[in-house]
Amino acid sequence: MIDTHAHLDGCADAPEVLLARAREAGVDRVVTIGSGIESCRAALAVAEREPGVFAALGVHPHQAGGEQAERLDELRALLGHERAVAVGETGLDFYRDYAPRDRQLELFRGQLQVAGEASKAVVIHSRSAERETLDELERFAGVVVLHCFSSPGLLEGALARRYYVSFAGNVTYPRADDLLAAAVRVSRDRLLVETDSPYLAPQPRRGRPNEPAHVAYTLRALAAARSEPLDQLERQIDENAGRAFSLP
Repeated sequence: MIDTHAHLDGCADAPEVLLARAREAGVDRVVTIGSGIESCRAALAVAEREPGVFAALGVHPHQAGGEQAERLDELRALLGHERAVAVGETGLDFYRDYAPRDRQLELFRGQLQVAGEASKAVVIHSRSAERETLDELERFAGVVVLHCFSSPGLLEGALARRYYVSFAGNVTYPRADDLLAAAVRVSRDRLLVETDSPYLAPQPRRGRPNEPAHVAYTLRALAAARSEPLDQLERQIDENAGRAFSLP
């Protein structure tokens, strides 16, 4: 089993502790996320010392208004690491608006260029910016992963363009009918699961910090919604993740 999106450096417990519990739960691969250059370095350090851990490196749209957005040359260099498998999370967040929208767009475009140069997938964060996100991605020729899918307005574009669509713990919530309906429409070979740890703990763990071991709850919810055998869907998602992130 794989957790395709976890912020290990943002969790209260040490990565080694989280990963030990994950392995006990059958999660043997994790993509940890770097948000900002120091976080990217921390993600790579974990990936270097822990088997089955890989890193996606980027500057979050919330950071677009600060100095992190000026450090894309450092990001380029870090992406040369053998354990770096994607750029992100990057994208647009017009819901929180923690950074000016023009700066978010500038940073997003810059990271798409970096990803293209490095031949890496991009991991996309999009909130209340569906049209703008799709417009920017239209010019990107590489692999796209829509992280923590929660924007039904992105679905038609994602299906048409064959993007990977990743679902997190919020798909297990009582009022997640729209997300489950979206998950049913995603092609089997484009479906991914994640925890977004330490955020969005699945319903049985809601109110507590999330961690990679809990990705199984999301996997079970998707298998039930799609009426697919759990073991078959697990194998398919592992294959999808390997293809999306070019994992060894």
